[in-house]
Amino acid sequence: MIRVVEGRAQGVVAFSVFGMDLPLPLITVEGTPGECGIAYGNSAADLIAANTANYLARFASDAGIDAASARRFGSLFRDASHRHAPRVAQMLDGVAEGSGVDVTEIYALNGRSELLYAGNNAATECTAIGVLDTRTASGHTLLAQNWDWHPAQRPYALLLATRDEHGSQVLALTEAGMLAKAGFNDAGLGVCVNLLGSDRDGRSGGVPYHVLLRAVLEARVLGTAIAAACATPRGCSINLLVGQAFGDGIPGEVLDMEVAPGDVGFLNPVDGVITHANHFEAPLPLFDVLRGIGSASFFRGARSRRLLGDGLLDESRIRAVLADHGGYPQSICRHDVHAPSAAGLTESLYAVLLDLDERRMSIAAGPPCQADKYHDIRLDGLFV
Repeated sequence: MIRVVEGRAQGVVAFSVFGMDLPLPLITVEGTPGECGIAYGNSAADLIAANTANYLARFASDAGIDAASARRFGSLFRDASHRHAPRVAQMLDGVAEGSGVDVTEIYALNGRSELLYAGNNAATECTAIGVLDTRTASGHTLLAQNWDWHPAQRPYALLLATRDEHGSQVLALTEAGMLAKAGFNDAGLGVCVNLLGSDRDGRSGGVPYHVLLRAVLEARVLGTAIAAACATPRGCSINLLVGQAFGDGIPGEVLDMEVAPGDVGFLNPVDGVITHANHFEAPLPLFDVLRGIGSASFFRGARSRRLLGDGLLDESRIRAVLADHGGYPQSICRHDVHAPSAAGLTESLYAVLLDLDERRMSIAAGPPCQADKYHDIRLDGLFV
């Protein structure tokens, strides 16, 4: 079953679907992982093909990886994904089948961070926030982030909602041909994500971090999500800010995992709040690439914590932090000016807030300082 709104996800164009005005397309599919993948691939075939071609060009220009080499890497990513995240791999195989894009190119697309940045991560993207229900005015567990990425990728962003054969539902922001970035599921489990870089990156045999991210979102229980992040081999570092609303009057939980090849660091909320940017904060035995070059990351996470302040937090306060310009243009609200090269352009493409109790995503077209509104999407009602 497919419900899709067509169009380009660019700027602040509104897409009307299910009575909601959204700033980017929403695709809903259901069935087995393979069936979901085929339906998604068929629905977004043009966007997926264009996004894949765009990344193949970037692999060549930014990382010296030609199309044939990208496909060889894609084949390795596919083998690792089928071994360690088979249901996610079945969905990606379906995406390739449905879109008509070569399956190894689909896996190279999902390994874009590994191919562009592994071992040499100068990217400074994304700032994430987690707030326990004891610190929110609503009494709900909240996650939020800015998705900072190259502005040329804005036309390929979309929302993907899936319901599998067991009835499990996931809603995630993603790029065409990928399965997840920030998102949550109907069990109240959500995740936000930041890129990290370490001297361990680039090791062979790993699952692409976008595949790992989807595997975490497939989990129904927080402990299972943690196990998926820890046990799945990877070749690139990633930060996962994971939370779950448990319901029945049980306080929710938020946990940050700095996931590097061969090790994981854990951070817990302090006074009910945790924030994270693009550098390691846990004492792991590795070298953080950003420590060798410097980065705005070293103040963005701490500034977010400070701006949140004391007392109960409502969503407007969190949104104000996501729109902050301290250190502009390399601020929490990132702008694509004064970059050293076209390849180094970065902008806050979307701001996302997840209410895990309500199973609600609120999303604004970025940069968030310019957003006139956040658009609400709830899992309830997407599938009938």
